[in-house]
Amino acid sequence: MTADALDYSRPGPHTRLEAGQSALLERLPDDPVEICAAVTGLVIQPSDAARLGLPEARIAEKDIRPAVGLVAALAALDPAPLHHPRSPEQRVVGTCRHFATLACAFLRARGVPARARCGFGTYFFEGRGLDHWITEYWHTAEARWVRVDTEHLGSSYVEHPEDLAPGEFLTGGEAWVRYRAGLLDPGLFGVAGTEHAWGPHEISGNAVRDLAALCKHEMLNWDEWGRMTEAYEGRTGPAYDRRIDVLAAACAADEPAALVSLFTDPHFAVPPHLTP
Repeated sequence: MTADALDYSRPGPHTRLEAGQSALLERLPDDPVEICAAVTGLVIQPSDAARLGLPEARIAEKDIRPAVGLVAALAALDPAPLHHPRSPEQRVVGTCRHFATLACAFLRARGVPARARCGFGTYFFEGRGLDHWITEYWHTAEARWVRVDTEHLGSSYVEHPEDLAPGEFLTGGEAWVRYRAGLLDPGLFGVAGTEHAWGPHEISGNAVRDLAALCKHEMLNWDEWGRMTEAYEGRTGPAYDRRIDVLAAACAADEPAALVSLFTDPHFAVPPHLTP
């Protein structure tokens, strides 16, 4: 991968669609937030799918990485164009990552610079940062990335999910910098509904996933590579933490050459078996 490859208006390995799928997108709205809003009617969380009694084979849709596979699953359930919201049982099963990645794919298909970001939402429970993914799109007139909580557009979790305020969502790298500066308690950052998935290792894991997303590899929430598993097991030390410091700084600087260089580091590069 070269720095030139980080053109966020063009799809990457997980956001590329097949030519035959483009017709399904034709009647989506033009406004970036409205494109994201269309995705809210296309994905259902695994827990909600289980409550509906969907078969186990359907729950496994949550393991689909590429948007081309997600759109294929949607079309198999209902061949209607994607601007039509599906009934819950006809939505593809996925997590916040799938909401964010599908929105990113649709935006890129329209030539809108867009990125999925991995980190933590701070608005679900006061004082806590919960594992979460959101979508960013580039607002040309305002010359800034706008952060959209695609999954929760129209919800009451946060006042403006269509334009998250600073601090309402922290990328993995942003949370890591605050942790290292003593500005947040890492024990309050992790995965909702778990006892063990909290702490610095959860922050560093999402920092690595966010680097991958910035390099157009939007991975699953539970994908692990490099030294992530060792970190979760408490088997990394200060040297690895310093590598995460460098990663977090590069993600904050948003400089393509630095991001691509870090993405070649064996600690951070996504292995071939985890790509489509």
